[in-house]
Order: sequence, then C-alpha cells, then structure tokens
Amino acid sequence: MKFKLLVLVGLLFTLNVNAQFEWPNGAKAAVVFTYDDGLDCHLDVAIPQLDEFGFKGTFYCTGNSPSLASRLNEWREIVKNGHELGNHTLFHPCDANVHSWVKPEYDLNSYTLEQIIAELKTANTLLEAVDGKLTRTFGYTCSNYIAGGMDFTDNIKEMFFAARCDGSIPKTIKDYKVHKAPSWGVESPTFEELKEYVEVAKANGTIAVFMFHSVGGGYLNIGANEHRKLMEYVKANEDEFYCDSFINVMSYIKQNQ
Repeated sequence: MKFKLLVLVGLLFTLNVNAQFEWPNGAKAAVVFTYDDGLDCHLDVAIPQLDEFGFKGTFYCTGNSPSLASRLNEWREIVKNGHELGNHTLFHPCDANVHSWVKPEYDLNSYTLEQIIAELKTANTLLEAVDGKLTRTFGYTCSNYIAGGMDFTDNIKEMFFAARCDGSIPKTIKDYKVHKAPSWGVESPTFEELKEYVEVAKANGTIAVFMFHSVGGGYLNIGANEHRKLMEYVKANEDEFYCDSFINVMSYIKQNQ
C-alpha cells in the first residue's frame, strides 16, 4: 500500500512538472510575429496582412531607418492601431567577426559597454518621440549581446521590459528568459516549414516567435504569399493559439510564469 502511494505521488509530481503552461482562453501555444530593421515592406506588405487577419506585430526599428525618416507618420499610426514599435539600436551594430557586411564603426567588438548602453538609451528617446511609449522591448541586432567582450544582457533589464534573441523553441515556460526570448530568424521559408515551427510550439505547449526581415522581396526574405499563408493558418486555428505583440505576450508570461 505504501509503495502504491509513493508511485501515485511520483506520478502526480511528474504530471505537475510537465503540465502545459496555461495560455489565455485555453490556447495550446503562443505565436508572435516580429519584424526587424523598420523597412518599407513592413508598411506596404506585412502590416496590411496582419491587419487583415486581426493580428498585432512587433517592429524592431533602427533609429537610422530610411523608412522611419521618410514615413514617420505611418509608423506612428501603426502603434495607434495596436502594433508595437521596439528598440533595435540606432545604427544596428553587430559582430563583424561573424557578419562580414558590418562596417568597422558598427562592429560590436569595438564598442564599449558604455557606448552600446548610450546608443540604446538614445534610440529609446527617439522612439518615444514617435509613439509616446515609455515601456519598450528590445530586439538584439543579429542576436548579438556581447559588446567589447562584455555581455550586456543584465545591463538592459531595467531599460527594457523584455528582449528578443534567437534560439530554439522552448520545451517549457518554467525557466523562460524574457530578456533573451528565443526566436527563429527566417530566410526564404516554405509555408510547410513555417507551419511546422508553430506545430512544434503547440506540441510543447510553449511559444513560437518569428523573426522576419524583408517581406515580399529583399534580404532575409519571406515571400508575401508564404507570409499570408502563415497568417491564414494561425487565424484558421485561432482557438489553439494566443497571438499578440511581443510585449503583450511577454507580459502574460511574466505574470503567470
């Protein structure tokens, strides 16, 4: 009898540890659409498709984005419509040892910790002037978080509500790190690959965060048709997926983790 009781307790403990995270309205997983660099195609292709299906996206915009400079009022309007404008630095510095296209003056290896923090603070001020928001999330440029040999993750935790990096779909939300939230940086994906990514998150009961760049033509591209098919798929199965902006989903995780 004692042995059976111990087995039962062990089984209940295992079920509790592996229990699916409780997403809103009984959803099985969360899906987040994020877009980097503040591009014209985001305004022309991505946002109209998001709006068509009633989804909210997160747009990590660099301070020196030509689109932000020339279409400022349009970027301001998307925030009024519920989309999120996130910090993506001023000049998009990255690790030049990994990315050969990085200019020497924007090589994170030559940055100091003080320099990257000053750049992020200035970018926050610029974005506040655009949308009036005081709370913001951050998208690591090239998913790099080392500046001058120093990891600046801890330094940004008071500056940003959450931050998106790259990485695999989590198997659990228990130890989910909202300041290094993993995502998939897509490049010419098929619809089946996009669908599979969402299905893995659903099987894990966790979260699928997409990191898009160009939509409908350009670098690190996703075709406009593939992007639309993904929207259609998530919409057709909206009872299974909690889909919202990055900041809103991270807020829910923080409150219920």
